[in-house]
Amino acid sequence: MEKITKEWDEFLKEEFSSQSYLSLRQFLKEEYSTKTIYPSMYNIFNAMKLTPLDNVKVVILGQDPYHEEGQAMGLSFSVPKGIEKPPSLKNIYKEISEELDIEMPSSGDLTGWAKQGVLLLNAVLTVRAHQANSHKNRGWEEFTDGIIKKLSALKSGLVFILWGANARSKKPLIDSSKHLVLESAHPSPLSAYNGFFGCGHFIKANEYLIKNGKLPISWSEL
Repeated sequence: MEKITKEWDEFLKEEFSSQSYLSLRQFLKEEYSTKTIYPSMYNIFNAMKLTPLDNVKVVILGQDPYHEEGQAMGLSFSVPKGIEKPPSLKNIYKEISEELDIEMPSSGDLTGWAKQGVLLLNAVLTVRAHQANSHKNRGWEEFTDGIIKKLSALKSGLVFILWGANARSKKPLIDSSKHLVLESAHPSPLSAYNGFFGCGHFIKANEYLIKNGKLPISWSEL
């Protein structure tokens, strides 16, 4: 398992030294050596590697990585260039296009968001091939809950975007008196028409960032 960056490693030193994480690490060593696991072990912490701690402005929470070959890249909802956009990401792009009246790029690689300060964090950071949620309840939740709680406690003026029941369950970890919490249905085709479409989250996030003296996110800049 890799470390992340000096700043993130210091920020998360308690999480990295916890018994829960040490047990998770042993489990992952066995999993990566005996099964096909996504993403590559070198991309597990991409969300933090690509979004420096001091740059975090928006947190978009996902559930766990895509579980088909070539999709997972360590960023929630994102797929590498050249890979077809999954249905949820297509709906995210549709909402952005309608909110902002802009054309979204063909690529589903959200690295550009990450570099602007959007932490694309899944609750669970690894998965077995073709088995959604297969690394659930192995310790990742404690680790990522620690990230959310510390960001909430030690920073101010962040935007937390919670789509769907799994992400919305994290709301109690966030101090809504010092951060903006945006909630809706998940962008999945199964639920997008139950409140995701028309949510206005991308405009609301930028309005809040500007109000707090921060540069807005260019959502079409990938």
